[in-house]
Amino acid sequence: MSAALEKLSQAAWRLTPAPIARKLRTEAGYRFLRFLPVAAAAVITSQVVLAILTGPVNLGGFTSGFIASMVAAAVSYVLSRWAWERKGKPDVLRETLPFWAVSVVVWVILGLTTHYANSWAKSMDLHHLERHLVVNGAYLAMNCLTFICRFLIFHYALFADRGQAGTPVPAVAPDDVAAAGGVTGVTGAAGDLNGNGVTLTDGSLADDPAHRGVRG
Repeated sequence: MSAALEKLSQAAWRLTPAPIARKLRTEAGYRFLRFLPVAAAAVITSQVVLAILTGPVNLGGFTSGFIASMVAAAVSYVLSRWAWERKGKPDVLRETLPFWAVSVVVWVILGLTTHYANSWAKSMDLHHLERHLVVNGAYLAMNCLTFICRFLIFHYALFADRGQAGTPVPAVAPDDVAAAGGVTGVTGAAGDLNGNGVTLTDGSLADDPAHRGVRG
């Protein structure tokens, strides 16, 4: 099973356009891919709840949309911590409260979207299935839009790694690299670290205008 999933994953990467693949291989892309199932779970939950509230329960548009988005937010919160690999007790001030503040804004937006979609469906004299398609379709479209906004807020603000900026790579002097001796086939080692374009090929430093005469 794992081998089949690996092959499927490789096939998907091959079919993905190179610019998009490069973006998805970044930290933001990695989090985005992990957030996709979170969003899917939240959307499915909210759509089911919305269908029940606007159908059998027969609640108003705004109330239905508001409650559906509240239920989805609870699912999203738990799974979002998984997507950003947060473990242990959450930081209430930096994580929990901001998350629910964002969620409240989303609830209002989705509630209003459902309300106006429901009102429009009634004005067009749509009933039953047609009305449900309009209301749920409008709700889904707005959910997708807020999904993008939520991801940006979560990744760059809410779940951002505070105070954990990448440690700068220490500079390596050409003499130190040359002294390593016996390192074979390493290309651009000194150049990558020091930005001087020196190439280490067989344990010695290649000719470079800035380092002529320097040998391992």
